[in-house]
Amino acid sequence: MKPMFATLLLSLLAQAAPAVSAPPDPLKSGKQVYNEVCFACHKTGVAHAPKFGNKADWAPLIEEGQAILTAHAWVGVRAMPAKGGKPELKLSEFARAVAYMASESGGNWKDPDADMMHKIRKEAEERLEKSIKEMQAMKKELHRMNEEDD
Repeated sequence: MKPMFATLLLSLLAQAAPAVSAPPDPLKSGKQVYNEVCFACHKTGVAHAPKFGNKADWAPLIEEGQAILTAHAWVGVRAMPAKGGKPELKLSEFARAVAYMASESGGNWKDPDADMMHKIRKEAEERLEKSIKEMQAMKKELHRMNEEDD
């Protein structure tokens, strides 16, 4: 009886012990994200993507500033899909990739710190709000056109 009781007691204690969660995955570097996500378009310039390392392509984008360029690219701009087409990509990793590409293309950008990430999130929210208002205006226009057709 004693070995069975001990086994049961150990089993209950193991179940009651707090679960130890694994530490979060470290953030990928900008170079890693570029190689995994951005490379497909920015290496060749598909759909007019600024080519990696091409200072002429990147100069006007770098002039926009790190927060604005990163935020606009994150939500989608021109032919670029939101989040670079990878929905599970973290904003902080995406921002590192943009900084890496800009730095390798004539800019002097660093991995974003907490202050820069705040600016990026604020700009992304403003950009999304603008897009939402534009879409709502288009929806109203469609409703108006439908009413005219009736």
